Amino acid sequence: MKSITIKGSERESVGKKAAKALRNAGQVPCVVYGGDKPIHFSANELSFRDLVYTPNAHTVVVELENGTKVNAVMQDIQFHPVTDKILHIDFYQLFPDKAVTMNIPVVLAGNSPGVRNGGRLLFRKRKLAIKALPDKLPDFFDVDISKLKIGQNISVASLINDDFTILHPDTTVVVQVKTARTAIATDDEEEEGEEGAEGAEAPAAESEAQE
Repeated sequence: MKSITIKGSERESVGKKAAKALRNAGQVPCVVYGGDKPIHFSANELSFRDLVYTPNAHTVVVELENGTKVNAVMQDIQFHPVTDKILHIDFYQLFPDKAVTMNIPVVLAGNSPGVRNGGRLLFRKRKLAIKALPDKLPDFFDVDISKLKIGQNISVASLINDDFTILHPDTTVVVQVKTARTAIATDDEEEEGEEGAEGAEAPAAESEAQE
């Protein structure tokens, strides 16, 4: 997985007053947990642009002025309810022999024949939570939908890999094509679509809001 370097300064004082002063100066107060003791630091808000405002997943190298370097992943982020400015970020320190939980984006590849024939593509899981050692974390899940016909779906079961554990049931639907009134089933798709539609009914009962 790609890594982003965040250069910052160790925080000498913590608390609401100190954090407010940092934010007024364009800095974001942060904490790295998971080590022998928490590491409190701050960094310019612009430093987090490629980490926060992107659909991609990244690990982080926190590089402080005192020479400290820590590998970590972002665990939690707080935004201002009105301005959407970053208020605080929590990181978790990475260790080569310790598995970590992380949300990995799903990327769809190809064009679905079911969609071409008028079906509706429902992208139900845009990210999947996994647990893996740091050097086994994938950049993304590459999901090929080039053979996905009306009534068919792709579930977590088809994405299982020995390098990591996916923290969702195997039956969780990642993407599916549902029939629509304007859909046209091709000769080879009609029979499969009727059978697959039964299997698609259960996940379709979930909210159809895209994640």
